[in-house]
Amino acid sequence: MLRATVGSVEERDEEQEDEGEEELRDGGVPFYVNRGGLPVDEETWERMWRHVARIHPIGEDLGKGIRGATDLPKIPIPSVPTYQPTTTIPQRLEAIQKYIRELQYNHTGTQFFEIKKSRPLTALMDIAKEMTREALPIKCLEAVILGIYLTNNMPGVERFPLSFKSHFSGNYFYHIVLGVHSGGRFGALGMSRREDLMFKPLEFRTLMDLVQEYEGAYRGYWHTLRKVKIGQYVSHDPHSVEQIEWKHSILDVDKLTKEELRKELERHTRDMRLKIGKPAPPSPTKDRRNSMGSPLRGPSSPLRRISRVERRPSGEKKVLEQKASGDMNGYQIRV
Repeated sequence: MLRATVGSVEERDEEQEDEGEEELRDGGVPFYVNRGGLPVDEETWERMWRHVARIHPIGEDLGKGIRGATDLPKIPIPSVPTYQPTTTIPQRLEAIQKYIRELQYNHTGTQFFEIKKSRPLTALMDIAKEMTREALPIKCLEAVILGIYLTNNMPGVERFPLSFKSHFSGNYFYHIVLGVHSGGRFGALGMSRREDLMFKPLEFRTLMDLVQEYEGAYRGYWHTLRKVKIGQYVSHDPHSVEQIEWKHSILDVDKLTKEELRKELERHTRDMRLKIGKPAPPSPTKDRRNSMGSPLRGPSSPLRRISRVERRPSGEKKVLEQKASGDMNGYQIRV
């Protein structure tokens, strides 16, 4: 789960989701992003512990207990999965998901790796390498970048971002997974607090089947799925200067009939297949790649979009939701 926002500021959500802010939202609770790279600087480190004290049920006692302990157990570092030539695609995807899960979900309230969606793919892959070296807990957007990195050497697997906007008790919640397609079947890799909102095995015949699987999971947590955003296939070239197309299709699920949603998802599937045959722009030279460096280490500003990606929204302009009844306003089921 990436973030949640109050319904009265829905128009601001889209900009925040794209560019990020110093204080974002996670299940109705603010969370921060470490923008100084690793190792974490002292200011960010102390801010993280102050935030933990505010959001955790036992407050400052938790931080004092951890920071003052001298016998904390050593945390094992997960190994990046390796495969035998005979390992099947579904088995490889399961191994990748196991690795992502072993990194654990980040409950600190501070996201350790800054993900700017406008960065070129090569810069995002630098961040993914950093994730494997540091082996820190991650959130859902970081898991998508890591999933792309770990499947780059699997040309038979196409990857695409699949994000969700749900509504519960007056708040909007955002989540994203990495959709995968191989052998005529769809699945997904990801990270979430909820087991059924992350990994999906490679067994769904259509994109509609995959989306409906997630919609059913949201219903199980009393969330209403409002919007689905689907990107294009991501290049397998780790040195590509392309930007990931995060929102090729934007579908207002609550305003579409089941048949209309099915047709939109079929159209998007065709659009993704058409991209496979299109040549990608050339990768930068070795010198240029070296000069770009890791976005976690350098102070330079991220690359910006030259133009906005064409979007295909469905339905009419959304009507803002009224807040839920008072007995539910103080309670949020975070996904």
